[in-house]
Amino acid sequence: MVANPYAVPIRKSLEYLSRTCSVFREEDAGFAPTPGQFTVAQQIAHVAQTIDWFVEGGFRPEGFDLDFASHHAAVRRCNTLPEALAWLARSVDAASAALQDKTPADMMAPLPDGPIMGGEPRATIVAAIAEHTAHHRGSLAVYARLLGYAPPMPYAD
Repeated sequence: MVANPYAVPIRKSLEYLSRTCSVFREEDAGFAPTPGQFTVAQQIAHVAQTIDWFVEGGFRPEGFDLDFASHHAAVRRCNTLPEALAWLARSVDAASAALQDKTPADMMAPLPDGPIMGGEPRATIVAAIAEHTAHHRGSLAVYARLLGYAPPMPYAD
């Protein structure tokens, strides 16, 4: 099967994030630079949750779920690297599957009206996922350096 061009960037984002996260060990899961910030595990869980959120919100009539307190609470419950990485893998698989059969017409249909990209083409969620993941990849690279690691270049082995 030929990969859908809308699914490819999401898989690439996972690949790049995975390289950055490859330096972390389970004992790093609870690290946060300052109290109250997301931990390593929670940053990864937040990325996973946001992938789900973009895909869900991009294709349901009512748009995006804006209950951010609930989203935040779910991420805060994630405390281990295996749990966070499994959530991320499931999210990328689900997003890739959801986008795999979308046609250009599907992706150019407008997002529901609302405060989150209202009226923009649905394809915008792909770039938003990639940008959001890149943002947190950078944050996690900083976390890694604070822990004394040198994260590898994300774009190549």
